[in-house]
Amino acid sequence: MDNSEVMLANNLAALHAELRALIVSSRQRLAATVNAELSQLYWSVGRRLSVEVLEGERAQYGVRVMTRIGEELRQEFGRGFEPQNLRRMVQFVQAFSNPEIVATLSRQLSWSHFVLLIPLKNESSRMYYANQSAAECWSVRELRRQIERKAYERSLIASAESPAAFEAAPVGIFKDPYFLDFLGLREGYDEADLESAILVQLKAFILELGTGFAFVERKKRMIIDGEDFYLDLLFFHRRLRRLVAIELKLGRFKAAHKGQMELYLRWMDKFERQPGEEAPIGLILCAESSHEQVELLQMHKDGITVAEFWTELPPKEELERQLRSALAEARERLARRRLTH
Repeated sequence: MDNSEVMLANNLAALHAELRALIVSSRQRLAATVNAELSQLYWSVGRRLSVEVLEGERAQYGVRVMTRIGEELRQEFGRGFEPQNLRRMVQFVQAFSNPEIVATLSRQLSWSHFVLLIPLKNESSRMYYANQSAAECWSVRELRRQIERKAYERSLIASAESPAAFEAAPVGIFKDPYFLDFLGLREGYDEADLESAILVQLKAFILELGTGFAFVERKKRMIIDGEDFYLDLLFFHRRLRRLVAIELKLGRFKAAHKGQMELYLRWMDKFERQPGEEAPIGLILCAESSHEQVELLQMHKDGITVAEFWTELPPKEELERQLRSALAEARERLARRRLTH
């Protein structure tokens, strides 16, 4: 192949890449526009049916009308407008009554997202998942996963457990508990197994931690007084611009764990912290936390958070019971703290 042919091939490759990027970008914008228009259409249809047909004494009449018109629309426009889907559109309006909110969310969420959100009974829960989906760019699969894992209830527990100053601090990026059921650990695992499983499922683990985390190193070696120390996992949080140290503990939290993490954080602050970065913070992941010890130790002042991890989800009823119990305990601790202050 002579130079002219090489140049032509290179030019064609560059042109193809440029045109492909234009096409993909345009298709993505078009898909987003279509999704937004579709969701707003469904909301408008639902509003027309709920306000004009199903209101007041005309409800029974309206049900018959909706059944008849659904069949007619289905024949003309397809299954998307059959009676059961029309009823879902009515439920859509009942769940999201503000057209401005719908207009904003529909630019970021698909109709499939809304279908998952509509059945949620609690308005605060519904808006939490809607806003988080939009902010974090959750896929429909990820939204379903977060709903199943009770992310909203866990956020309530976290906010109830922490004083306002703590929530505003960088350690507020952590939550409790962490659901590590994706690890697939067998009975009788040890900390090395847990660490290895996390590394194998690292992407899922980072998603569980939250946005902004980047993996740095496993078994970070620190030499102190000629002795080797090893931190289990080291991350960097891009938005906070600081290192995040994570220690894994299979058993119940012990006060001695605080001293160990303080040592690691101060070593990294001295030897690993780069210009422009903030002070490192730490997360101790335990199989069982000790809330009273954590509260008495005031660990948040040293940039340390303690959280539980679960390697398998209990049955739905048990999970809800535990979350309700944890939330009640957290609110009680917060009330005591306010009285003290």
